[in-house]
Amino acid sequence: MADQQVSRRRRTQFSAAAAALLVVGTACAAEEEPQQATDAEDQTENSDDDATAEQETEGTEDSDSSETDEEDDSEAEDPDVEEPPDFPESNTTTFEHTETISEPVITPKSVVANGRGLAIANNMMYQHSVTIYDTETGELVQELDDTINPGALGVEGYPDNVEGAPVEAVWTEDGQHAYVSQYRLGDLGATAYDDCRNGEDVAPSGVFRYSVEDQDWDQFIEVGRVPKYQALTPDESRLLVTNWCDFDLSVIDTETGEEEMRVPLNSQPRGIAAMPDNRTVYVTAMYANELWKVDLETGEGEVIYNEAQFPRHLVLSPDAETLYVTFSRSDLLVAFDTETDEVIGSTSTGREPRTMDISADGTALYVVNYYEDSVSKFDAETLEEIDRRDTGHLPIGVSYDAMTGSVWVANYSGSLSIYDDTVSR
Repeated sequence: MADQQVSRRRRTQFSAAAAALLVVGTACAAEEEPQQATDAEDQTENSDDDATAEQETEGTEDSDSSETDEEDDSEAEDPDVEEPPDFPESNTTTFEHTETISEPVITPKSVVANGRGLAIANNMMYQHSVTIYDTETGELVQELDDTINPGALGVEGYPDNVEGAPVEAVWTEDGQHAYVSQYRLGDLGATAYDDCRNGEDVAPSGVFRYSVEDQDWDQFIEVGRVPKYQALTPDESRLLVTNWCDFDLSVIDTETGEEEMRVPLNSQPRGIAAMPDNRTVYVTAMYANELWKVDLETGEGEVIYNEAQFPRHLVLSPDAETLYVTFSRSDLLVAFDTETDEVIGSTSTGREPRTMDISADGTALYVVNYYEDSVSKFDAETLEEIDRRDTGHLPIGVSYDAMTGSVWVANYSGSLSIYDDTVSR
């Protein structure tokens, strides 16, 4: 990063003692557990999973474009964009651990590769930073703090410097921008907790957009209280954000950065998957044990499944014919036919499956098992478990990188584990 960039963006520094405190804090601040599971007074803010406290206590578009427009679009495409290598089908390979990244001090809540050579890790709220890595070399590209000036980005009514708390990210298709949800904004309003105990006294939060070219935040988007997961519609005209403590879904116009509507859901919504029609969206209401199907044109939704506990993460097959869902409290992976919304398969996972990703060819699924310190690989068609590998402590995020055929796992306790998924078996 250029010297002027470094001076413009302070880097968070930690002593060894502070790092140790972060790890302890992480052990007490995990993710998305019902309020009755822990003593409310002992819960830690932005755990995104109160369950860890319990675990550790126990010991652990336009289709009418003219031909000229099409030619212009073609000419605008970057000829230097590298295409992903032709790897063996992922359900025919195994995966092997190749590297662990733990420096600088990190506490990754999530990690997401952009398929263009970069991965972004969002560190837990007390660290206030994101770290960007080269997926080919594993080297740190940038460490960026979560402070933003909304007014300088055209959004008034905030202090000059607002601190965020990164949770999840979604990249644009070209890999040039990443939207990062912020659990809360500095000291605005009452303290935010995963049990949403402070209700409407908690201030609405926002999404920061990261620019690869600028190596900085270049947009501030207002959303609801305690935003968690995000997804873009396939045409990238809308950004979808689940508001954990508002029990709804924000629908954002990406051209203007303005919220178009809110879709009411149920308690603690999280995972999102958008269908190719840019209209149909699946969303999990985690604490309500409900899988929802939402129509973005009408702004209405309906529950299509409620027979397992804690639906957390959603992934679509490349052809969008199959929806995969992890149910973290049921230790379950379930496949749905998106034409009928019927269950077409299910299998047991490790203990407490969290985030999931799918290989670029759609033949394999990767699921992190939070309470088992492992990552599983499943055949996407049969749901047979192909392999299971050890991870760092408290694996919570996972991402498949198409450029390297590697799998990146975010370990909440303070590391990233990287696996080569091109190994013959």
